[in-house]
Amino acid sequence: MKRFALLQAVATTVLFASCAGRAAHVTIAPEPGESRLSNIRQLTFGGQNAEAYFSRDGTRLTFQATVDGARCDQQYVLHIASGRIHRVSNGEGRTTCGFFYDSDRRVLFSSTHGEGPECPAQPDMSQGYVWPLEPYDIWTVRADGSDLRRLTSAPGYDAEATVSPDGRRIVFTSTRDGDLDIYTMAIDGSDVQRLTTSLGYEGGAFYSHDGSMIVYRSFQPQTARDSADYRTLLARGLVRPSRMEIWVMNADGSNQRQITNLGGANFAPYFTPDDRAIIFSSNHTNPRGRNFDLYLVNLDGTGLERVTVHPDFDGFPMFSPDGRRLVWASNRNGRLAGETNIFIADWRR
Repeated sequence: MKRFALLQAVATTVLFASCAGRAAHVTIAPEPGESRLSNIRQLTFGGQNAEAYFSRDGTRLTFQATVDGARCDQQYVLHIASGRIHRVSNGEGRTTCGFFYDSDRRVLFSSTHGEGPECPAQPDMSQGYVWPLEPYDIWTVRADGSDLRRLTSAPGYDAEATVSPDGRRIVFTSTRDGDLDIYTMAIDGSDVQRLTTSLGYEGGAFYSHDGSMIVYRSFQPQTARDSADYRTLLARGLVRPSRMEIWVMNADGSNQRQITNLGGANFAPYFTPDDRAIIFSSNHTNPRGRNFDLYLVNLDGTGLERVTVHPDFDGFPMFSPDGRRLVWASNRNGRLAGETNIFIADWRR
């Protein structure tokens, strides 16, 4: 879904090579206290770049970016070794949440272009920071950008889609039943099954590496006032993402359990390579602030460990398939205030 870097002022000037070309790698030092990270390399340079996710062979990344004069996000593939970048979406509408599957031959993502080629209008922020639930549908395309196909066509929001390790199921968030819930479907879009039913927003789901669990972010209203505010915004196609915690459930939706109870916005969870812990992004130390850092937490909620300490946004972490590298989006080392770039680092266990 929308990246929390939008809490920053949006920098739209593009400073790196065209997204039909290549971007140089720049090595930067970790911040003092970032002992889990070494050999940090910056992979993009300028604009807004986020939600970078590895291919199954670990050689490429999908990511979304507002660059090259575009008004809203499109989907790209970056070849890590060479820096070569190409767009895989069609350049229309707004896109989000790319993910490799089918032995890296195809990329899944969500797009609004089925409703029209224009960028959706920005929401009214007079009620505070809100996300618009834009009319996304889930699409699939070959990794070279050809053979675009539509997988969902339900009214409303279908997005935040990722794929199970065996390649058979897609997990995603949808408003198709009147709330923001997590669903799964077969890889061809059939056999849709609803996994969550509590009032509130559940989303950003990823499978564990063994396919037995799903980790996700959730806001479940606790008071009548919270519920009323949530329902009012939802009816207007909006959601307020300022309070979320990390949850885990079994892959069939059973045994739903809360992992964090930190306050603030905790989001972008991903399993560690051994599936025993979760890495995620949080602003819980200052819920009204713009500084998000990466944290580790055990599946039982113990052992909270801070991973990044940069005084700005760090989010959307994902481990490489071999568990040796971490990719994430960050405001560090930007040439303009508020720009978000993709970084990769060696992971120290």
